[in-house]
Amino acid sequence: QNINTPNIQAIMKFTVATLVMALATASAKTKKVDMSSPLAADSKAGLKVLSQARRVEENGEVDFTWVAGYSLKFQGCHHMQQWNAEADGEDEPKIQTKRLVRFRLCPSDSCTYADASGCSSGYGDYIIDLNIFLEAYWENKLEMQEWQCEYTRINECGCDDDDGKDDNFNEESCQYACFMDRGMDYCWEGGDPDADDEPEEQEELEVQEYMECAQIDFPEDENRRLEEEEEVQYFIGPYCADSGAEILLGVFNDEFCTNFASEGDAGRSVYYDYMGEALPYSSESLVDMNCIPCKEPGDADMQNNQNDQQDEDEVVEMCEMVYEQAGKCENNLGINNANNNGCNYMDGISIFRRDGQVIMRDLTSSSA
Repeated sequence: QNINTPNIQAIMKFTVATLVMALATASAKTKKVDMSSPLAADSKAGLKVLSQARRVEENGEVDFTWVAGYSLKFQGCHHMQQWNAEADGEDEPKIQTKRLVRFRLCPSDSCTYADASGCSSGYGDYIIDLNIFLEAYWENKLEMQEWQCEYTRINECGCDDDDGKDDNFNEESCQYACFMDRGMDYCWEGGDPDADDEPEEQEELEVQEYMECAQIDFPEDENRRLEEEEEVQYFIGPYCADSGAEILLGVFNDEFCTNFASEGDAGRSVYYDYMGEALPYSSESLVDMNCIPCKEPGDADMQNNQNDQQDEDEVVEMCEMVYEQAGKCENNLGINNANNNGCNYMDGISIFRRDGQVIMRDLTSSSA
């Protein structure tokens, strides 16, 4: 489905703010719902079950310490379109896109990369706002990369300039070779220290700043400016691609990242025209299919941030964040007090797998 030509029958009838509040709201009471048929993802009943999406203990705190025994597996991305009640004037889109991510918690000892589902038993399924998921996922990824770089430098590279090295030894050259040999180019800033002529470094896009829709200020292009009758604003943000199997970055011409800046290529040509290079993560997914352990490493030095080192549970902060705010369907989890308040909602946005590829689509229309 092209997000620029929405099917009006599938338009969501609730606002982004309402859904996000519903995902984060704890409910002291759980109403009985009919579990015999799927709930439409755009129905008011579907929204209500998400408002009960957190399991709360008697003291008001959410219990998710058991999550430490599980690994997180990305299941797919889904976009739906809704009326923009805040649209003011002809320039603002009357329809905006809402994007959701489904993920699964699998037992860590059975979670597998090869299987698109991650696992076939003992799992819980969850749904969450794409921006919340990406923020947590990307922060965790960068922190883990930082730790991996430091661990590799200290324990594997052997690049300390000690008495055993000859006079021609260069510590920087050694570290550069060590990281490149291991495919860890993200550990090194700059080019080859042994290169005679270093190419001029071009400012790279700060990908983390575009985990949600944000404006980008392209360099001045006199020729392009003359072609356009008025100044055009551009925005970069994530969107669901490949039938939901990937999350890519695209260039849009509205602040909700609903309308691509160029047809047929998700705005990639606009970025290339301005920057002279490809938009990062416009063809490579921001999220991979690896199983991400939710248990903190045993050594405090290996825990990926100060918050994790100070808390009492064993769950990494990313898993805490997405679990706490997600809609839940835990009827296959096999734990006490499983939260199934999001099951009907998720049945309205089902996942299909074909040859290892994830395909997500609505099973019901807004009339359901």
